[in-house]
Amino acid sequence: MEIIPYGAAKMVTGSCYSIKTSKDKILIDCGMFQGNKKTEQLNYIPFAFNPKLYTALLLTHAHLDHCGRIPSLIKQGFKGRIYSTSATKDLAFVVMMDSAKIAFHDTENENRRRAEKGLPKREPIYTEDDVNQAMKLFQTIKYNSRVNISKNITAVFYDAGHILGASSIQLELTEGNETTTVVFSGDIGQENIPIVKDPEPIKKADYVFIESTYGDRLHPPIEERKNKFLDIIRNTHKKGGVLMIPSFAIERSQEILYTINGFVEKRLMPDMNVYLDSPMAIKATEVFKKHPECYDDELKSLLKTGDNPFSFPGLTYSNTVQDSMKINELTEPAIIIAGSGMCTAGRIKHHLMHRISDPKNTILFVGYQVEGTLGYWIKKGEKKIRLLGHEVIVNADVQSIDSFSGHADYNGLLNWLKHISPKPKKAFIIHGDEKSALSFSKKVEKIGINTHIPDMKEKISL
Repeated sequence: MEIIPYGAAKMVTGSCYSIKTSKDKILIDCGMFQGNKKTEQLNYIPFAFNPKLYTALLLTHAHLDHCGRIPSLIKQGFKGRIYSTSATKDLAFVVMMDSAKIAFHDTENENRRRAEKGLPKREPIYTEDDVNQAMKLFQTIKYNSRVNISKNITAVFYDAGHILGASSIQLELTEGNETTTVVFSGDIGQENIPIVKDPEPIKKADYVFIESTYGDRLHPPIEERKNKFLDIIRNTHKKGGVLMIPSFAIERSQEILYTINGFVEKRLMPDMNVYLDSPMAIKATEVFKKHPECYDDELKSLLKTGDNPFSFPGLTYSNTVQDSMKINELTEPAIIIAGSGMCTAGRIKHHLMHRISDPKNTILFVGYQVEGTLGYWIKKGEKKIRLLGHEVIVNADVQSIDSFSGHADYNGLLNWLKHISPKPKKAFIIHGDEKSALSFSKKVEKIGINTHIPDMKEKISL
């Protein structure tokens, strides 16, 4: 058996893993690369394998860096089935459609520049039609149900506790008389976070491919992050400013709303209008409402009392461009939640353009910032940035709460690993930058599991 990482090896984005046996070829995830221009150029390069030869793709969850290149895969000849949970399928549609729209507009802008230089036009990475073609290949499955991927491969999806519908995948691959169990963690969530259930343990694996996004750090307690968030809201209000939260449309935006709803219900924060200024997040929130089977007990209990955390006094959903532009006219304190989470696209860039130079305003990062993204540089403390074609001075207060992350810290990852008994023969450390992966690798070795940090396109023989 041969496994090759075609993404998310010594880096966080572009998750895609090829599994070849003597009779089968399948993929785990097919995500988009995010980061600096050099990294994002990888999205335009043809796959380093022949998509036509693969009969199945198993999708762990619907974040862009896990599903974002599926339409490209179909364009290049993949015709197999795509297996995912129902919630993942619905969210993946929202994510890929948004990506297609961004690609269309980015390509229009690029082609205007190319025309000025006499260069040929570029085609978008994929279109909305390509997304619709991809959706026809989805087959939904339930957690903890054994699915026959082929005569020699079975799969069980377990709740990863990361975002709605997210999964860890346990594969049983049979060659001759030998069956090998390989587990792909997907992205493991934190325990005791709102909305989704805790990560579900997997008890059997010969080999594990485990993420390491936060493999080098610990998150502060949930109550501590709530208190810090509340302090940031109060301080911004006291200054008469606007709190801008670049937020991922899926899970993070909903979790932020959930937390603010709690503050409003308990009258802990000053009266402030809250704007969810992200059509994608609004669509994702509608998907959340469709899948109560994924809710944790706390959210189920809350809904039974009639308290809807996605609708509270002062909350406005801004769908149209005109709605978004009106927010820029605000003079009173407010909270703006807008995409994208790394400030690489979306409406947050326009809000930053209007308010980042004013010291009374605050920017709050609530998620991982890939190196090279605009969010990365702002969070790092750069005082001059390039934004929408202009050089802009950063005078706003820059804050971050990493514990809002949907990723477990190294204790959470180790606890998840410890459920596997007997211990796996080897853990392959993936989906983390080199520093994080190396740090986590050493921690896994200390609990008695051999590790390896694979390179991109490295052939791993099991």
